[in-house]
Amino acid sequence: MLNKKTIEDINVSGKKVLVRCDFNVPLNDQLEITDESRIEGALPTINYLLDHDAKVILCSHLGRPKGKPSKKFSLAPVGKRLNEILDTKVVFAADDTVVGENAKKAVAELKAGEVVLLENTRFRPEEKGEGDALAKELASLADIFVNDAFGTAHRSHASNVGVTKFLDTSVSGYLIQKEIKFLGNAIESPERPFVAILGGAKVSDKISVIENLLNKVDAILIGGGMAYTFLKAQGYTVGTSLVEEDRIDYALKMINQAKEKGVDFVLPVDHLVGAEFSADTEPITTDDENIEDGFMGLDIGPKTAKLYKDIAKDAKTVVWNGPMGVFEFENFAKGTIAVAEGLAEADATTIIGGGDSATAVNTLGFGDKMSHISTGGGASLTFLEGKELPGIMALNNK
Repeated sequence: MLNKKTIEDINVSGKKVLVRCDFNVPLNDQLEITDESRIEGALPTINYLLDHDAKVILCSHLGRPKGKPSKKFSLAPVGKRLNEILDTKVVFAADDTVVGENAKKAVAELKAGEVVLLENTRFRPEEKGEGDALAKELASLADIFVNDAFGTAHRSHASNVGVTKFLDTSVSGYLIQKEIKFLGNAIESPERPFVAILGGAKVSDKISVIENLLNKVDAILIGGGMAYTFLKAQGYTVGTSLVEEDRIDYALKMINQAKEKGVDFVLPVDHLVGAEFSADTEPITTDDENIEDGFMGLDIGPKTAKLYKDIAKDAKTVVWNGPMGVFEFENFAKGTIAVAEGLAEADATTIIGGGDSATAVNTLGFGDKMSHISTGGGASLTFLEGKELPGIMALNNK
């Protein structure tokens, strides 16, 4: 997975280059972009191609239009913003069919150092479905394909995998290079101690990640809703906390496997609990691992927060995926804040595995203190599971 050609390995001058970006940006009710980080993430690749006289054709999905055109999911706002921030002409090809007359005309007139942005690839059901129609149409516009959308690299879609079947040259952009460098090095050759911090709601979402990491890490710290299944498996009382009853045997098996492999499997030693799942419920700190009937765990407690923070600060490589509690509730964000602070203070390679943990780190203002924040929650999880990413495997080898 790590030995793929990049944009720097090929000659792009004068060539029509189709770039799969991740412009899946959040929009408000006025269809204004509320977070430009995904656009900013694509700029190094786009600017490299423009500086090397490529004719650049950009494509992306946005939201879930389910194969039907909709103004709500149009990439028009992205085209408008690209026109403002790129030092060149950007033409938005407003075709509901993605590759229609507007797109073909714009690409035919495209000069070196200019940009065409295609409409949302998910306006076509073929993007996610079977068949090569969209892939062929996209490929017909270009000489070269560049994948720079790590967020969809775990999916096999027309615009990231299908298109590679119809173009001889398919390489990665800078964003995918960076993801491979940080995630790949963490998994294959980490500086130790190597610590994984896993949170989120369900054990079932992280089964493959835990199994893969048990063979690689020195310690796993568990937080979030998934912690209560592990605690119940060990005989602790968890009140009305989220528990996956059908995963209790598995949880115990993972704890025992960690012992056999010499991996520290660390669970919360206290909790912040509430009487109900609500931002207004009164936060109460437990004395130990047990939670009384009528209360649910909504965050790790202060002793656990200090423990996790100290372990993170002493590590040399940390991968974090999933918040420690219901961080969107102010009263139950303390555990997530403490872990983020620990990583910010650590003399370590710190990798945030996308999704909610990336949102938490950025929301809390620690983003610039981390070595790498992944742009793809699902893709980074698939990577951490040790599985291949189709969108990367389809690219040319060096």
